[in-house]
Amino acid sequence: MPEAISHMLEPHSALYLDTRPHVITEGSGIEVRDEDGQSFVDGVAGLWSVTLGYSEPRLVEAATRQMNKLPFYGSFNHRTNDVALALAADLVDIAPIPMGKVFFGNSGSDANDSAIKFARYYHWSQGRPERRKIISHSCGYHGTTLAAGSATGLPHIHHGFGLDTGDFLSAHCPNPLHPSSRGMSESEQVDWLMEDFENLIEEAGPETVAAFISEPVLGAGGLIIPPAGYFARLQEILARHDILFIADEVITGYGRTGSMFATTEFGLAPDIITTAKGLSSSYLPISATFVGERVSAALAEGSKQIGTFGHGFTYSGHPVPAAVARETLAIVRERDIPGHVRDVAPRLARGLDKFRGSEAVRDVRGHGLLGGVEFDAAAVGREPGQLGQAVLRAAKERGLLLRAMGDTVVFAPPLIITGEQIDDLMERFTAAYHDVVDSPRPQQAA
Repeated sequence: MPEAISHMLEPHSALYLDTRPHVITEGSGIEVRDEDGQSFVDGVAGLWSVTLGYSEPRLVEAATRQMNKLPFYGSFNHRTNDVALALAADLVDIAPIPMGKVFFGNSGSDANDSAIKFARYYHWSQGRPERRKIISHSCGYHGTTLAAGSATGLPHIHHGFGLDTGDFLSAHCPNPLHPSSRGMSESEQVDWLMEDFENLIEEAGPETVAAFISEPVLGAGGLIIPPAGYFARLQEILARHDILFIADEVITGYGRTGSMFATTEFGLAPDIITTAKGLSSSYLPISATFVGERVSAALAEGSKQIGTFGHGFTYSGHPVPAAVARETLAIVRERDIPGHVRDVAPRLARGLDKFRGSEAVRDVRGHGLLGGVEFDAAAVGREPGQLGQAVLRAAKERGLLLRAMGDTVVFAPPLIITGEQIDDLMERFTAAYHDVVDSPRPQQAA
């Protein structure tokens, strides 16, 4: 194994460190086991994504059946496979708002890349090729491919990669703790954010802006939940300027928030919706980009002008991931996973709420089976980012795997988690928190 590890370029890792990764070898339910035989509660469902837990027999069987029947057939040049067609019909049927078409890819990153290309293609087909610019949040995460990475606001996604910045604009993060909006009421903060958004469009030139992309809940940026009224006001501005709205539901889609799509809960009316992770419970790579009627009509008109629609991947509509996705959706419906999330989410919220007002805790937030605790590292004599990582390490010692974005530790367990398992998860996290905060504080340099 050490030789194998030395040959792997690890994504999103500090490559300069000679650190052996934590190697997971098995999983069942909400738990995983590492190469040393130690079991852990997976508090973040892999990467927000193993929604039905590990080793669900029906998903394994669905993949095996399809492998034996038709292991691959592509979807180029008016050829495709029956499973991709059936999945597209399933998805259009459950879409939170009327949608015309579904495009299949492999990941959330390529779904967002596709959505950005579709938005530009839409305007081009309408005789407005100058509309190329994309607006996103300074704390938003949409992937690491060229376009999705350019739309991502997190600095480390940009540094050194030469991503496109000229056509990508950054709006203020809708975070109640934003330094510029502290002390404001919720409505005052929305007013301030809308004024900033309008100014951003005017400075760019509304005739140059193609689309705005946002997650309903901003996950990797620190689990940010926009203030009430934010999206309603923002969508009015978009409509006034004929700017398309792309809803990135890669994390929130398929039950995570207690609805099949967070679009419903937040009152969104996007032109394009991107999904991935929970579509197959991450058992196999697949993404689905929902395209509204007016956009899909424009894509067809554009392809008429050129002679073809020049976008797609070898694995678009791959039959094996598509079969697993269909079975995932069947399980989600049969077991009423969104309803289960609504039942158990208050238990997670109660567990997190106990940290409000605690030493070194700046904020607690959550929605459905998404939760976050933002720490104040300075309150316990640590540098920014250190406290989140320290709690992460302590949680691992307690048999709990979580993620940290700076000093915000996030929770996104498999959606099959029970109330009792949530209590156990919170007990481990609480112990880890006290292991760190109650320990001797680091000495400050003189």
